[in-house]
Amino acid sequence: MPVTVSDEQLQSQFTYIDAIASMVGGKQLRAYTHTFGCQQNEADTERIRGMLRQMGYEMTNDVNEADFILFNTCAVREHAEDRAFGNIGSLTHLKKRRPEVIIALCGCMAQQEKNVEKIKKSYPQVSLLFGTHALWRFPSLLYRVLSGEKRVFDIGGEDDIAEGLPVLRAAGPKAWLSIMYGCNNFCTYCIVPYVRGRERSRRPEEIEKELRELVEAGYKEITLLGQNVNSYGKDLGLDLDFAGLLRRLNAVPGDFWLRFMTSHPKDASPRLFDAMAACDKVAKQLHLPFQSGSDEILRRMNRRYTAADYRALIADARAKMPDITLSSDIIVGFPGETEADFEQTLKLVHDVQFDLLFTFLYSPRTGTPAASYEENATPQEKQNRFERLLKAQDEIVARRQAAYQGKTLRLLIDGTAKGPDYPFTARTEGNLLVCVRGEGITIGSFIQATIEKTSLRCLFAQKK
Repeated sequence: MPVTVSDEQLQSQFTYIDAIASMVGGKQLRAYTHTFGCQQNEADTERIRGMLRQMGYEMTNDVNEADFILFNTCAVREHAEDRAFGNIGSLTHLKKRRPEVIIALCGCMAQQEKNVEKIKKSYPQVSLLFGTHALWRFPSLLYRVLSGEKRVFDIGGEDDIAEGLPVLRAAGPKAWLSIMYGCNNFCTYCIVPYVRGRERSRRPEEIEKELRELVEAGYKEITLLGQNVNSYGKDLGLDLDFAGLLRRLNAVPGDFWLRFMTSHPKDASPRLFDAMAACDKVAKQLHLPFQSGSDEILRRMNRRYTAADYRALIADARAKMPDITLSSDIIVGFPGETEADFEQTLKLVHDVQFDLLFTFLYSPRTGTPAASYEENATPQEKQNRFERLLKAQDEIVARRQAAYQGKTLRLLIDGTAKGPDYPFTARTEGNLLVCVRGEGITIGSFIQATIEKTSLRCLFAQKK
């Protein structure tokens, strides 16, 4: 059973929030936050922003005018780490010019000892660092800094769940809703289980309560988050799995779409696809990472399914939801990948015909088993494979996008576009990007629109 932070523990943090609010009172202090990485990091930042707002900070998008600066970091790929260190390094002059500025680092990078030591030795401008397990203790940590401690570092804590933290969400009709945290899969390339901890599910009544609040607040697209949502409920001791949770949440009154990510193929099931097909508010969209079409590479990745298993899942999903939109992740150049292995990946891509792919060149992560695996392909060979994959997928997407020409679809207007001809952006139920024109369009509304033209990355529509 997952451990929930007690009311007494949580109340102690609200006491620190009140204490900081008294310190800040009347000073008009500003806070700047920047998030790297996944949607779970975005959701975590929203809670930090919620706590900052209750402390009396105003949010700003200008790092130069901020009194408190926070980077919520990602450790999944080396590029994300390099960007975070680069951003921190760029603040050296700001800290010298305004020594009272507090610079903080949190997230998955901050949960790794190697990065903690690097920050301690090479980035003295960082006053506060806390890992993923210490997020709910952020008020007491910041209070220590404001009270005079020069540097506060905290990556300790248990794999617990804190309910009731304040949230300051991004503007717009979309919202994140975490249903679980952590991961038990230990794919050999992935650092997430080491920095996010073991899987722990939120209680279904807490999830439903938050969903009802989001719907009442006017959010129209709510994405359920977890490192592997298909494992939801296994640790709760309840007769409720992820498919059952979807059915329960679908019964919440209101006009909205439910999405979810990410799913792991080893835990996807006919029960899940039955629930998706039956639930009118669950978007007919599935992001199901397969990573490689080679059974040998999947074995080396510790993915615990085969290419045939994956094809069977896709066939079942499409049989029950013929219009479902499919997306996936692929890693190119995993250690041991041969040309024959890559050809099997290309074949799976051609067979499935994905609407969208997220493709990555393998990036070794210190602390994972795959970091010690022997490489057998040159960087040039990996890049060649990567480019061939992109070309193949672009050809597939061009055909699939063109098939929408003339169709009328239900869209959620979610923002403004750059071009004057189609001034609004929207998403289909399948999460495809659409640029829209027409009279009486407002952000946050559902409309019917007809696709007038298509491109590789976007559909273009006229409101009916």
